[in-house]
Amino acid sequence: MALSTAALGLVAAMAAPAAADDQPTREQLIADCASGEGKCSFNEPKLGTAYLGDFHQVSNSLFNCSTSDATQSMGWADTVGSTDSAGVSVTAGGKIAGLIDLSVTATYSHTWSSSHTENSSMNMTVKPGEVGWISRAQVMQTVSGTWQTHYDSPKWGHYYWYVPDTVTGPAPNGTDGQSNAVIVKTRKMTDAEQKSCSADAKQGQAFVVKR
Repeated sequence: MALSTAALGLVAAMAAPAAADDQPTREQLIADCASGEGKCSFNEPKLGTAYLGDFHQVSNSLFNCSTSDATQSMGWADTVGSTDSAGVSVTAGGKIAGLIDLSVTATYSHTWSSSHTENSSMNMTVKPGEVGWISRAQVMQTVSGTWQTHYDSPKWGHYYWYVPDTVTGPAPNGTDGQSNAVIVKTRKMTDAEQKSCSADAKQGQAFVVKR
C-alpha cells in the first residue's frame, strides 16, 4: 500500500518500542472515528471478489404430522449486515458505514451499503414426518482499506494513526456473476418431534412453528 512520506514516518514512529498504554487499541481508534473525536477517512479501498454467503433460515418452519404431502405458501424475510476485521457489526446509517461508502463511491463510482433487507414468499412442499423451511444465501463481498485517524492535538503521541481493516458485507445481486439464492430445505423430524405429532391438536395436521 502506498503512503505519503509523512505517513511512512508516522508508521515508523508507531512501530518503535513503546509502553502498552502509549499505544491505542484498534477498538479505541475505530471508536474515535465513530464518535467524531478523530477525523477519519477509509483510504485506498479494495473490493474483493464477490461470493455466495452461507445459507441460513429466513422463514418459520412447517411441520407435517399428516400422512400426505403438505404444501403451503410461506413468507420469508432476511436482513444481512456487515462485520469488520474484529467481527464487530458495522451499523447501517452510522458514521463508520458512511465513511466506507464515501470512499468506495469515490474509488469505484458506485455506492456501498452495510446492510441489505429482502422479503418475499414462496410455496413449499413438505413430506409426511418432515420439517421444512426457507433458506437464503446472500452475495457477499469484502472491502479492505486503512483507517486514517487525525487528531487536532496529539493523542498517544501522534496526530495521525493508521489501522488496516477488512469489512465483509452484502453485495448487490449479480456482482461478479454471483446471484442470491432462496431454496426450500427439509429434514426428518426428531423422535421428540414425532411424538409431539400424537398430541390431539397436532395429530394428522401440518402446522407452523415460528423461528
